[in-house]
Amino acid sequence: MPEPAPKKAPQPIRVRTFAFEYKTTVRDLPPSAKAVDLWLPVPHSDKSQTISDLKIDSPHAYEVVKAQYNNQMLHLKVKNPSAEPFTVSVRFQAARREHLNPAVAPKSSTVAAKTTEAPDPNMARWLEPDRLVPLDNKIRQWANEVVVQAHARTDLEKAQAIYNHVVSTVKYDKTGQGWGRGDIYYACDARRGNCTDFHAVFIGYCRALGIPARFSIGFPLPPERGTGEVKGYHCWAEFYTAETGWVPIDASEAAKNPAQRTYFFGAHDENRVELTRGRDLTLAPRQQGAPLNYFVYPYAEVDGQPFTSLEQHFYYQDLKLPPSKRK
Repeated sequence: MPEPAPKKAPQPIRVRTFAFEYKTTVRDLPPSAKAVDLWLPVPHSDKSQTISDLKIDSPHAYEVVKAQYNNQMLHLKVKNPSAEPFTVSVRFQAARREHLNPAVAPKSSTVAAKTTEAPDPNMARWLEPDRLVPLDNKIRQWANEVVVQAHARTDLEKAQAIYNHVVSTVKYDKTGQGWGRGDIYYACDARRGNCTDFHAVFIGYCRALGIPARFSIGFPLPPERGTGEVKGYHCWAEFYTAETGWVPIDASEAAKNPAQRTYFFGAHDENRVELTRGRDLTLAPRQQGAPLNYFVYPYAEVDGQPFTSLEQHFYYQDLKLPPSKRK
């Protein structure tokens, strides 16, 4: 009898260590401005990332405060501002860990880290609608049609069916107008968009069926190690079942990389950094404008009105840190 093939040794959780710079310049302030407020997201450590060596350069006094969903942000207020531009820079180091759910992630790929996550105090919120993700009868009908067609019975099976449906029927396509807002009706009608649109459908369908689902946003890093500028944001999602706990998914990355479709149901790779969680956000101190659809780029107000003359750049540099700093 032939001898059985040797089992492959499980691979460790991948960790990526890098320096990141978030730079914003405020320009073209009106001469009549009495006050300008500026908010920037500031990442915090959690089960998937360790943030260290935070450094902030600002020509004006600022504070770093906590807001909804444990989000952290820098705020500064300048009274009677000069018309001259000013720049604020946030630098930090991050050790980002591959996030795998041991109950769901492919068994042959890696061994999931045995970390426990504290109960989420906002669990009820992750069953509620967002402004652009209503949970009306039409959305519930569409979600039910997906899980019935897949013969899904458990919450895990339903989430898998929704994920498969989104990845199979929505195209990653940033042409035209309407994409990028995370508008579930746009995404369901156009069947195309970016990561925000993919995850609006996934989160909306899950919540419509009573499955908690939450949204996170930050920046992607290319898989190749090195140095460069990041041109735009990336967002992803998680859903919850009593049997599995929180399960990471990335439907848009799966759509762009069909070979990774199985991996991204139950996993987030290490090539990212999270800045904030949730949508329809109230900042701290509270902005006078409407809640933010999501918060990854800088937000400013002049005399209580949204102000958009902001220039931003984002840079990363991969590092080699000693093991003691990667935990």
